[in-house]
Amino acid sequence: MICSLFLTELFLLLSVRSWLAHGTTAPPTYEHTDPLTGTTVQCDRCPPGTFLRASCSSDTKSDCAPCPEGSFTELWNYIGHCLRCGICGRNQVVKKECSADSDRQCECKQGYFYRQDYDMCVRHSECPSGHGVLTRGTPEKDTVCQACSEGTFSDISSAQQSCKQHKSCSDAGLQLVLKGSTWHDSVCANCGERKDGAEYLKEIIPAFFNHHQMDVKRLRRIVHRLPSAGGKTPGETLELNFSELHARICNWVSSATAAQIQQLPDIVNKVGATSVGEKLQSKLHQVEKHLRESCRSKIVKNYTTSEVSGLTPGMQWLFLFFITFYILNI
Repeated sequence: MICSLFLTELFLLLSVRSWLAHGTTAPPTYEHTDPLTGTTVQCDRCPPGTFLRASCSSDTKSDCAPCPEGSFTELWNYIGHCLRCGICGRNQVVKKECSADSDRQCECKQGYFYRQDYDMCVRHSECPSGHGVLTRGTPEKDTVCQACSEGTFSDISSAQQSCKQHKSCSDAGLQLVLKGSTWHDSVCANCGERKDGAEYLKEIIPAFFNHHQMDVKRLRRIVHRLPSAGGKTPGETLELNFSELHARICNWVSSATAAQIQQLPDIVNKVGATSVGEKLQSKLHQVEKHLRESCRSKIVKNYTTSEVSGLTPGMQWLFLFFITFYILNI
């Protein structure tokens, strides 16, 4: 019965659309039987924002009343009550409040968009590591991602961040020890600091685990094995999710020593993620190799014969021999 009544009211509301389209100035009407005379009369419909309180008769006009707060009518009508204002659903916010002549309009809240096949608002997709946001999501559309191009990177999964340019080591007076990729920035070294290669590797470890996704059980085992001060291991990890595990890794990296970082590839291998462990070890080897080569060439360049021109030729040769011997053994 309720469904039938609703459909009847909906039909009555929609039936006046053709009248609106033709721009008629006189109010649309409907037929009504006068209960006193039994004759059929043409009654005016009620305008938007009102409802029919009483039908017309042979000698009276239709009695229309304003819609009470929380209800509305959008079209000329002859329904006996206004329609209840709609309620915004889950993950929706009010775009336009309900008024007497229009229903409440809703849209997906920030960070969500309307997915038609689900008929609900769902969270915007995040662009994975190595990809950046081309077009940010709106309440109507999802995020559009693109792979980072040469010379750019994105080291996090994000629905907001675009690909960023690799930093230039030379512009900062530093040496490049690890070329940037699509998922991590360039790693630069200051040859004067005499830091271990593992110290520089720390810069990309959070991005490494973000990019090389592993199942949560394996990641928990890695975090559980991470060494800390005094040889202690982190606390219980069984209930931690991906975000919490990555946070643990970031915290560990910030305080880990070079020796502890050196152990990380082996820890990854021992939990069965051999290919990931090998990739991490390869990154460490690249840093150490480039660190040796770049810093050696820089030191040799700084000790040219022009800087020892005050020495005799024999002393110049001897001086450069000892410098080269020292560099090859650092």
